Amino acid sequence: MPLVTTKEMFQKAYEGGYAIGAFNVNNMEIVQGITEAALETNSPVILQVSAGARKYAKHVYLMKLVEAAVADTGLPIALHLDHGEDFEICKACIDGGFTSVMIDGSKHSFEDNIALTRQVVEYAHKHGVVVEGELGRLAGIEDDVNVSAEDSSYTDPNQVEEFVRATGVDSLAIAIGTSHGAFKFKPGTKPQLRFDILEEVSRRLPGFPIVLHGASSVTPHYVDLINSNGGKLKDAIGVPEDQLRKAAGMAVCKINIDSDLRLAMTAGVRQQLLADPAGFDPRGYLKVGRQYVKDLVQDKILRVLGSAGKA
Repeated sequence: MPLVTTKEMFQKAYEGGYAIGAFNVNNMEIVQGITEAALETNSPVILQVSAGARKYAKHVYLMKLVEAAVADTGLPIALHLDHGEDFEICKACIDGGFTSVMIDGSKHSFEDNIALTRQVVEYAHKHGVVVEGELGRLAGIEDDVNVSAEDSSYTDPNQVEEFVRATGVDSLAIAIGTSHGAFKFKPGTKPQLRFDILEEVSRRLPGFPIVLHGASSVTPHYVDLINSNGGKLKDAIGVPEDQLRKAAGMAVCKINIDSDLRLAMTAGVRQQLLADPAGFDPRGYLKVGRQYVKDLVQDKILRVLGSAGKA
């Protein structure tokens, strides 16, 4: 089976009241952990690559790793560019075999965001590739994305119809209170997504797939493992899983998860290195990290996304 686009995935997810996990990949072990979990749960999956991942691993290596995952699992897998900042990087990924790209024009004015997004859509659609756009700005830090709380903004539902019509995007990322990174909320606060915004957006765009970025839950189990094995992650707080499940039952068809993967991998590596201080074989500690990534993804598919058995 070749790489697929998200068109059919999202249509089924919208109608079925579940979401597809979009998991960021950086190396072989993370790709293996994600796709092995998806295979065992018979779940469709989106593997996504950030600009930082392309700089770290190189485009060609990531492509071959994902192609190997498709051959190994036979699953419907989409390969997506996460947070493309300009036309050039989107074009490079389209030309290089990606089946989906995100153009993040949220830092620009509404008019300039439309113009940039439309430019990417026109090129992508000519090559059979789908496009995700963004309205609103999420706070937080992740790779090249760094937005302060002061510069963040919720999505304005009054803009979504014009944006989708003018750009021709295939899905839309909105800002309803999620945040990038592992430190999403201040200690003592009760994280609460703006479901009123999501409801109004879905009312204005019936049947249209919505995306949530910055949706890692920062699972306390992995944070505790990291801290108990020499790490220092104080006040790491994520998005409550019950709220993500609620969003997946509404118009949200794609939920992005990156920080949780990093935490799971780091927890496994730290635990193994401390347990075996004389060990120096990367296969030993990376194997444990890979297993923790697999465990995390399986849990997300079964309890949060609801995509098990949907491949």
